[in-house]
Amino acid sequence: MRIGVLGAGAMGSLFAARLAGTDAAVTLLAHESEHVAAIRRDALALERPDGSRERRPVPVVTSPADAPAFDAVLVLVKSTDTASAADEWYEALADAAVCTLQNGLGNAETLAARVPRERVLAGTTSHGAVVERPGLVRHAGVGETVVGRYFAPQDGTVRALAAALTDAGIETAVTDDPAGAVWRKALVNVGINAPTALARVENGALADTESGGRVLRRAVVEAARVARAEGVAVGDPVAVARRVAERTATNRSSMRQDVEARRETEVEALYGAVVARAHDHDLPVPVTATLADLVRLAQGSSGRGQS
Repeated sequence: MRIGVLGAGAMGSLFAARLAGTDAAVTLLAHESEHVAAIRRDALALERPDGSRERRPVPVVTSPADAPAFDAVLVLVKSTDTASAADEWYEALADAAVCTLQNGLGNAETLAARVPRERVLAGTTSHGAVVERPGLVRHAGVGETVVGRYFAPQDGTVRALAAALTDAGIETAVTDDPAGAVWRKALVNVGINAPTALARVENGALADTESGGRVLRRAVVEAARVARAEGVAVGDPVAVARRVAERTATNRSSMRQDVEARRETEVEALYGAVVARAHDHDLPVPVTATLADLVRLAQGSSGRGQS
């Protein structure tokens, strides 16, 4: 299977490195950076959860005109960049199944405004990754991954993509409810991302400490009310978020990495989106709204959320 990976951040690098060790023909689509230069020069170094390392050559394309044809493209840019990346790399997406594995709400809809709806896939992954230095990605946590067509029935392409990811060591199932999966993953992110970013703690602190556990629970319970109001079955989202925090205990959340590096975060796609949808349903979300504003304050933006 010919697979493109759009985005050379931590998750894009992880998926590209894992796929590079299989029969899949993988290409990383990215902008020029120190990380990309290191991959070209020395190959992409992958540090597995057990601490072992291996270098895997990964082709990198930095110009849409140079991209080969793909059967599927995994979209792993930050949610803030979904629209601009889809526009920029449209030629590479033109004939492929386009699968968002990003954090937050609304990415599938953003892609569907740019490519035919029936080719949009959405999924979630609980794997964690950190770019430790240019050219080295650490696989920091293992978890569930699911994919499915967002606006159309499942088919052989979806199953082939799931099989390719599974062969790469990212066990992946096909879901008939990708929208629900995206919401359930968003609840995990709401419970973990802002608290770890603001307190500068690793994910495990939210499962190992009473204060961390309280913050996680309050945020998830509040956001889950919004998901239920939208007709999403969420099960026991607090227990799920705690399990993810435990499984990725040594991981620094993506939002924490962004705040510490003074980069723009995905606060709007997560907390801002939950707050906006809460207002649509007349639901109070004071914890979520406060976390959103604290992250906006930390990254130096006013935000567009509602009070």
